Amino acid sequence: MGTMNAGGLSLIWPLLVQIALTLAVLGVMGRLRLKALSAREVRLGDVAVSSTAWPERAKQAANNFSNQFETPVLFYVLIMVAIHVGATGPVMTVLAWGYVASRIAHAIEHIGTNNVRRRFAIFSGGVVVLAAMLVGILIAAL
Repeated sequence: MGTMNAGGLSLIWPLLVQIALTLAVLGVMGRLRLKALSAREVRLGDVAVSSTAWPERAKQAANNFSNQFETPVLFYVLIMVAIHVGATGPVMTVLAWGYVASRIAHAIEHIGTNNVRRRFAIFSGGVVVLAAMLVGILIAAL
């Protein structure tokens, strides 16, 4: 196993929780899809080419699952770069956890009540955290 500075471990935990969130959303999506198939709300042939036939809640979960591969990809890269340049202090750790908290809140809102204004505010907060992480990494790299 490679070596990592001790501070880098503090950033691995939020990264792992973000990955766990993605897998949890996948599980919710799968459960909702299986439920729809079992209840005959949709047939496999209806969704073979397009996902538009899934019930609303299954679509919400699928959309959120797709979202887990958008800004979180930037988060993963920022975590790895932060570890590489040694930007692993308490501020970066708090930012990383803040981002993950925003993703958890976003997933709950998206799959739950899906209030678009609230969901956008949560999403925007996460993006601001990513920008702050980038600034911290740039400062550490100079």
